[in-house]
Amino acid sequence: MTRIRPKTPSADPALAGKDPGVFVIEEKPLVAETRPEALDDDTTPTDKFFIRNNGKVVPATDDPLRWTLSIDGEVNSALILSLGEIKSKFRPVTQRMVLECGGNGRAFFSPEAEGVQWHHGGAGCAEWSGVRLRDVLQAAGLKETARFTGHFGADPALDAQHPTPPISRGIPIAKAMDENTLLVFAMNGNDLLPVHGFPLRLIVPGWVGSVSHKWLTRILIRKDRHDGTLMDPWHYRVPKAPMMHGDKFDPMTFVDLESMPVRSIITSPEDGARVGKSVTVRGAAWTGDQTVRLVEISNDKGASWQQAELSPPKNAYDWTRFTASVSFAVSGAFEIWSRATDSAGKAQPNEAQGWNPHGYGANPVHRIRLNVN
Repeated sequence: MTRIRPKTPSADPALAGKDPGVFVIEEKPLVAETRPEALDDDTTPTDKFFIRNNGKVVPATDDPLRWTLSIDGEVNSALILSLGEIKSKFRPVTQRMVLECGGNGRAFFSPEAEGVQWHHGGAGCAEWSGVRLRDVLQAAGLKETARFTGHFGADPALDAQHPTPPISRGIPIAKAMDENTLLVFAMNGNDLLPVHGFPLRLIVPGWVGSVSHKWLTRILIRKDRHDGTLMDPWHYRVPKAPMMHGDKFDPMTFVDLESMPVRSIITSPEDGARVGKSVTVRGAAWTGDQTVRLVEISNDKGASWQQAELSPPKNAYDWTRFTASVSFAVSGAFEIWSRATDSAGKAQPNEAQGWNPHGYGANPVHRIRLNVN
C-alpha cells in the first residue's frame, strides 16, 4: 500500500492561501497534490485544488480584460479577441467538471515510472465559468481542413537561457468543438488565481489535464496533429498493447493519452482514522468520456464488495459522489477499498495495470487503513 510522503512545505508564493491538505511534491516546476480527505466537498474549493505547472507561474496582469487570445491557422477569419470581448460577445457557461493530471496515480506503478510521483490527489472538481470554445471557433470559421488544435500560453520556461515554451499541446477538432470544452476565466465564482491560469485558460474535461492550457494566448488550428512542446513521441502517450519494464520503446506502438480512466477515492474517513464498528464512507468517482456506472466498497481486501449509493452528477464531466455504510464484526486494523466501474464496463484494478515508461493512466482501487474500536 503506497503511502503519501509529502516533502517539506514550499515557500513558493503561488501556494499562499492553499489549504494544509495541499502539499508540494515537486518544487521546480511547482507541483502540489491534494490529500483525499481534503476532497470531501461536492465542489472542490480553490484553496484545496491541486497544482501542476511545467514552467513558471505567470504573474497577475493589472488589466485582465485587455488580455488577448488569437485564433489562426485553418480558419476563414483569423481573430484576436480581448478577454473583455470574449466575455461580452459569447454566451457565458458555468459547469462543475473534473480536471485531472495525466500522471495521477503514477506512484502506484512498480517498477517506478518516470515523472512526478502522484498518488490519487492530482485531481479536483471545480465550478468553471467561461464560454464554449466552439462558439469562438465558429466565429473564426473553421475550414474543411481543420483537424487539430495547438495551444500556446504566456508561461515562461524555467530556464531563461532556453526560452522554448514549457508546454504546447493540442486536441482533435472534434473535442475542441464539444459543448463542454470551455475557455475559462473564473473558478468557483471568482477570477482564476495566477497559479490556476489567470486570466484565461482552457478546460478540456475528461481528458488528460495537460491539454487544459493555462495563461492561454493563442489557439492554432491545424491540418494535422500538433507538434508543440510535449507532443513528442514520449510524453502523454501510452502503449497500444501491454508492455513490461525494460521493453524497447517503439513510438509507433504508442498513442496519445486522451480520455482518462475511471477512478474513485475515499474522502471520509481519512486514512489512519479511529472509528467504531459502523462507519459511513464517503467519496468521489469520475471517468473520462464515459460516466460512472457503479462504485463498490470492500472491507476485506477485495474478497467481497458492497454497492455504494451514488448521487447524480450536476452536469456532464462532474464527478459522482458516493456513500456507503460499512460494518465490522470485530475490533482491529482494517482496510477499506473503493472500486469504480464506468459505463463501458471498465473497472479499477486492484493494482496499477498498464505500466509504461512515463507512468500514465494508473488507476488502482483506493485503499485507506482504519483502526476499529
